[in-house]
Amino acid sequence: MESTTDPTDRIARQLRFVVEIDRLKRVLRQTLITDASRRENSAEHSWHLAIMAALMYEHAAEPVDVLHTVKMVLVHDIVEIDAGDTFGYDTAGHLDKEEREKRAADRIFALLPEDQAGELRALWDEFEAGATPEARFALAMDRIQPLLNNFHTQGGTWKQHGITREQVLKRMDPIRTGAPPLWPYVLRIVDESCAAGYIPEPPVQEEEPIVAGEG
Repeated sequence: MESTTDPTDRIARQLRFVVEIDRLKRVLRQTLITDASRRENSAEHSWHLAIMAALMYEHAAEPVDVLHTVKMVLVHDIVEIDAGDTFGYDTAGHLDKEEREKRAADRIFALLPEDQAGELRALWDEFEAGATPEARFALAMDRIQPLLNNFHTQGGTWKQHGITREQVLKRMDPIRTGAPPLWPYVLRIVDESCAAGYIPEPPVQEEEPIVAGEG
């Protein structure tokens, strides 16, 4: 759809958005890069997912529009400029995550010309809803990328935060439905991570001693 606004204003709004999203490079995620030297930022994460989607679309559960998926993963974390990154295993942080991110989406996408604001906001909404083949595949990529990084950093944030096998498998479940051929690899990585001590064993609950005469 062509914009009816002044072309000069259109370019100014596009450039303003381009400058604004540079701030995503400052948003640090919990995930370490694979040499464990530092945490990755959200812009790097989005770029990584875009490459993965372009390479691995053949493993999606249903046929997907690759360009549409790539665009979706490139914009899916832009809201973190305002809302920050919420660690996947942070239960408390997820309580207001949706509200924080919707406010951010309202502000950031509105910087663009109206037609492009609508297009990119629709991509973000689609990813959040997870109701299309592209969104389900995109979410699978979003889940497997930190799994790989945690494995190649000998546990990374799993060790740091005491994340268990059960928590990891629950978090990875969208891969099972969004990219089924990758699921056996997920299970293998989780098994190897547990065997190597990358995923901590949950503490053993000791039974209370039975005192004679009780009961």
